Amino acid sequence: MRNIVVFRGGGDVATGSIQKVKRSGFNVLVLESKNPTAVRRTVSICEAVYEGYSNVEDISAVLVKNKQEIYKAFEDDKVAVLVDEKAKILDEIKPIALVDAIIAKRNIGTTIDMAPTVIALGPGFSAGIDCDIVIETNRGHNLSRLIFNGEAEKNTGNPGNIEGYTTQRVLYSPDKGRIRNVLKLGDFVEEGQIIAYVNDKPVKSKLKGMLRGLIRDNSLVRLNMKIGDVDPRRDRRNLYTISDKARAIGGGTLEAILIGERNEKSKN
Repeated sequence: MRNIVVFRGGGDVATGSIQKVKRSGFNVLVLESKNPTAVRRTVSICEAVYEGYSNVEDISAVLVKNKQEIYKAFEDDKVAVLVDEKAKILDEIKPIALVDAIIAKRNIGTTIDMAPTVIALGPGFSAGIDCDIVIETNRGHNLSRLIFNGEAEKNTGNPGNIEGYTTQRVLYSPDKGRIRNVLKLGDFVEEGQIIAYVNDKPVKSKLKGMLRGLIRDNSLVRLNMKIGDVDPRRDRRNLYTISDKARAIGGGTLEAILIGERNEKSKN
């Protein structure tokens, strides 16, 4: 199989790109860590690491262990998810493109020689040095713009605006330790309501809304780490659908892959 695209990371933003690429006819392999910490878990392909499978909108993923199982997943029209933080599988599988979709705001191991076309989402990468193409992930006029030289905008730390709420929407860990969830995804919450505890410190909602994102119970978290997301629209349909931002970035990712394919063909 030659039309393989490898993604490093399978969180909610990555899944917007994974869906676009899979629906466009490519075989997709997602490389994940042993313990993914997705917040919007209902729309994150990486949940297959815990459950053995994951379904997001019209795509399905399955956890695999080796090259043979990867190809079997492709034959079954599924996305393959492999626990492989160091991307060692690249010694056995040669993709046409690799997408760093970890969204770590820094480069944690992707190099421009990993595939014929290497694409990176967001800040922390320099096009032409770390990768071939960087895709802008900051909301605004340049969202999803392809960058062929240089870097994406610096991380602002400001969440997107939903009905006038920005930083109030996001839940951060008040301590370092294990999280103990009191509520579950999809629950309606009131301002000041306790959603979880980290050690003995409560995590409270800053607004009235719906719990759209919440890291897995018993996850090990860092101080000030993003662990949840409250949606003021209180619409449960938003719990199971890819966000506008992730879809936009997905379009840019697909465009970048096709540009890479065209450039490779022109060399031959």
